Amino acid sequence: MPIRAHSPEEALAPLQRGDQVWTQSMAGTPSRLLDGLAARLLNDAQLTEITLLQLHTERAGALADPRLRGRLRQRCYFVGAHTRALVNGGDADYVPIFLSEIPKLFRRREQRVDVALIQVSPPDKHGQCTLGISVEATRAALEVADTIIAHVNPRMPRTHGESLIAYDRLHTVFEEAVELPEHPPAPEDPVTAAIGAHVASLIPDGACLQMGIGAIPDAALRCLHNHKDLGVHTEMFSDGVLPLVHAGVINNRRKQKRPGQIVTGFVMGTRALYDFVDDNPEVAFLDIAYVNDTSIIRKNDRVVAINSALQVDLSGQVCADSIGTQIYSGVGGQMDFMRGASLSEGGRAIIALPSTAAGGTLSRIRPVLDPGAGVVTTRAHVQTIVTEFGVAELRGRSLSERARALIAVAHPRFHDELAEAARRTWGLTI
Repeated sequence: MPIRAHSPEEALAPLQRGDQVWTQSMAGTPSRLLDGLAARLLNDAQLTEITLLQLHTERAGALADPRLRGRLRQRCYFVGAHTRALVNGGDADYVPIFLSEIPKLFRRREQRVDVALIQVSPPDKHGQCTLGISVEATRAALEVADTIIAHVNPRMPRTHGESLIAYDRLHTVFEEAVELPEHPPAPEDPVTAAIGAHVASLIPDGACLQMGIGAIPDAALRCLHNHKDLGVHTEMFSDGVLPLVHAGVINNRRKQKRPGQIVTGFVMGTRALYDFVDDNPEVAFLDIAYVNDTSIIRKNDRVVAINSALQVDLSGQVCADSIGTQIYSGVGGQMDFMRGASLSEGGRAIIALPSTAAGGTLSRIRPVLDPGAGVVTTRAHVQTIVTEFGVAELRGRSLSERARALIAVAHPRFHDELAEAARRTWGLTI
């Protein structure tokens, strides 16, 4: 049986100098344990050279304390608010990688994991806890970690799928009821409403959806109430799916893989969402190596993948992880689903984004990507680009045809300069 600790700091007693530590991420981030990690590092001179492996973390601001420099190095497979400044300042590391590949790093021992920090639901009568709302790559980390330290949180939903972990596998536990981080739906505005309507027009009945969190996917979902027999196979989802589930629009009947179930790797939203997934056998939380496997995604018919971007250039290259050389987020699962949807029978891969940034002063449709910008989706993989001004179909189109289609969905104030750039920079006939 695990050792019961009275505080997060005490729970972290097994940590040793030089440990490589994985933390469960997203809304399942064990933030109380991460607070304890920061405190231990500041108070124990012998505990140093810790590497923290992570995706996006919530409530992890304590780890950005400048006093931890030289004692803790964060290694990020996705960059968020708490790690962005550290990565771009050289005080943390960003690893560009498809989300589906991260579990392979662990299972193939390409990345050592000594300790895993997790947050779990309390054990049931069979002695089984669950990873709750965030399985992602943590399932793989648990298979290889020598030591597992858990925050047992009575507020964590008990979930189905591949989220089980036996209580007696835990080395040390700390129990405390803590409310999970919530992300209310983003407010809709005319731009996101128009983008959502365009995206929804591309979704057929019987489609299998992949979408993220934010105003654009929510706007698209709000336009789908007259659709029939939709399914969900996605790395994550939020509150936007709930009205469609309750209305019977999302019923997962026509899926080829795990029919009758929503398949996901994690969720992030409000308490209503967390209550929906609690002990709900119609929601399967699975290893992200399976969820984001292109060969699995493509087996569902009519997969519609809805992803976003920071910039798209006139040839169709999509930047989604950086602003120039400044890392903003990560590669994530965009290409996993872009490719999977494109290979699906009747599928469609969509990049949806507002036409402008910086208060309308910059076009997101660019002649070329900013210097240093990362290409997450290549021009050969891109299929459909959507802005508030319409739909640009790029697959099978020449560079000139792509440029014309993209200029048509750019903000009108930038049409002339984009057309001139297409002629001058690309030598295209527009």
